[in-house]
Amino acid sequence: MGENQKVVFLGIDAGSRDLLRQWAHDGTLPTFQALFAKSFVGETASTPGLFIGSTWPTWYTGVNPGKHGSHALQQLKPGTYELYSTFAGENVKREPFWNHLSRAGRKVAVLDIPLTSLSKNLNGIQLVEYGAHDAHSGFRTWPHTLASEIEKNFGPACSHPIKGNCDAKRDAAGVAAFRDALIQGIKRKTALTKYFLHEEKWDFFAQVFTESHCIGHQFWHLHDCSHQWHDADIARIVGDPIKDVYKAIDTAIGQILTEIDDGTTVILLASHGMGQRNVPYGLLEKLLLQLKVAVPPKLPANKITGLFIRQRLIGFLYQVWEKIPPKIQTYLAPMVYLLSQKLSSSPCPLVDRAAGKCFSIHDTPSHAGLRVNLVGREPEGKVQPGADYEQFCNELEKDLLGIINLGTGKPIVQRIIRTADYYSGDYLGDLPDLLVEWNQESPIPAIYSEKFGKISTNFWHPRTGHHRLGGMFLAFGPSIQPGVLNRTVSLMDFAPTIAQLLKITLPDVDGQPIDELLVSSQPPPQASCRRDT
Repeated sequence: MGENQKVVFLGIDAGSRDLLRQWAHDGTLPTFQALFAKSFVGETASTPGLFIGSTWPTWYTGVNPGKHGSHALQQLKPGTYELYSTFAGENVKREPFWNHLSRAGRKVAVLDIPLTSLSKNLNGIQLVEYGAHDAHSGFRTWPHTLASEIEKNFGPACSHPIKGNCDAKRDAAGVAAFRDALIQGIKRKTALTKYFLHEEKWDFFAQVFTESHCIGHQFWHLHDCSHQWHDADIARIVGDPIKDVYKAIDTAIGQILTEIDDGTTVILLASHGMGQRNVPYGLLEKLLLQLKVAVPPKLPANKITGLFIRQRLIGFLYQVWEKIPPKIQTYLAPMVYLLSQKLSSSPCPLVDRAAGKCFSIHDTPSHAGLRVNLVGREPEGKVQPGADYEQFCNELEKDLLGIINLGTGKPIVQRIIRTADYYSGDYLGDLPDLLVEWNQESPIPAIYSEKFGKISTNFWHPRTGHHRLGGMFLAFGPSIQPGVLNRTVSLMDFAPTIAQLLKITLPDVDGQPIDELLVSSQPPPQASCRRDT
């Protein structure tokens, strides 16, 4: 490995490795087609049961969520039953690997890594949320004067066309407009990336395209003709918006790579996947109530009546909505969506977290986190530690695994993960106790359990695509031979790998360097573990 080793990292947030392979093979993505032929390729795994909120913090810290402390977009405030929005970049307890590179004298440029915060006194530049799917803190730069440079060269400082929540139901014109805005955002991000690539001689340079994340959530039903909500009429008009955005990212990466010299090691990562959404949001809390391990809140009669009316009104609104002509939906969509959100975000919670034996912390269509109301840990614990805790977990696991999807006859739960079996660290106690991994193979129209019988499900949420656990990487450079890795690597492995490519060893990480990407057997010097404030 030469003295002037350089690394460029390019990410595709929530990019489907299956689609990348398929469209590279058939020539839809010519850049990736060429890259598969010249690269060392491997599959990656994110953090089981926690990969939606912890994928990027795990990638850039090199440690598991029990050590960096960020496992979901909403987490339980320790010592309470209160959930709070984490804003992951501000709450990650370990610093990103580029801080270590910076202190060791490496010149770094960090653009649009999801779920990050600004690193002060960085030896280089950083952009946060220029164009981001999960935007929490707003557009910021390091140094702060960088924002004016971006505005001078690229227009308004935060000029990416898509901002805020992407969720909405759209007609053909709305789909096309949203797709085109994402493609325009990719073009602006590409121009900005190329500009900064030439501004300095960087040791480490990173950029992530998050437009793949947005498009996958919104329009999987147009991409997949087998989807339960596939709309053939809209698909005939607009085609496949997901393919269009992937093609734009493929073109963008091709343009960026022309700016990179042959002496640079390039790593591309599709972080975690995307597929058809088959599981409703918020399913776990309903199941806990049905299994009588959670209890509804004790509310005055008027509030219970109000909650009942709101739930019935939401169902009625969506029945009416399906019968409204698309042209009218175009004008009403923003108002109806805001109204449904207002009705759904009732001040009356579905579960009284303090009163039951357990409660949900987060509940997505891929997995859910469950917390036992443990005596001595929770303020009003109901389950004793030790044998009682183990018995409760075993019985609950059996009950959840026994619930059947009446559409397929298969269990709705793929597995139950004991968090302590997978994770460790000072913040393990802040994580859920059990992680419920849903079976995402097929839609769940109704479920059956010997404990509570048959109940129907509700799929009102506008997202039609949701995440899958696996990802992939492609790497090439002056000393990397093309090939295929015969094992799956963890996302925790990339931080120590990139650091070692730049002759730095990260302190106290869980990840292991990917030896196949390293070209020097000499151990690099130890990096300082000092944390910037």
